[in-house]
Amino acid sequence: VQLQASGGGLVQAGGSLRLSCAASGRASGRYNMAWFRQAPGKEREFVCVYSRDGGRTYYADSVKGRFTISRDNALNTMYLQMNNLTPEDTAVYFCAAGTGTQGLLRRSSMYSTWGQGTQVTVSS
Repeated sequence: VQLQASGGGLVQAGGSLRLSCAASGRASGRYNMAWFRQAPGKEREFVCVYSRDGGRTYYADSVKGRFTISRDNALNTMYLQMNNLTPEDTAVYFCAAGTGTQGLLRRSSMYSTWGQGTQVTVSS
């Protein structure tokens, strides 16, 4: 599977953005699909994941209640709706696909395929 992320941009604090991740190649429904982000000078961190196991979703505490992950298997596309954005959300956002163990979905090492990243900048 190959991944293409899009939808990033510049938004004021309190605003919203929706990121998309289009998958091509083998059916994305076979994979856990996740979003990670990396801010300047910081390590890549887990944001959320849509599990292939019953469609369960998991979120980092920092985004819980503000971000929503969804996927459309028919379109092979995953989305990240981000609301009430803060400057601390500024980062490059990456989508990722993997077949890792359910208990380890927050680890970047569980994902074998990554999109190119899309920049999200939130101004104060």
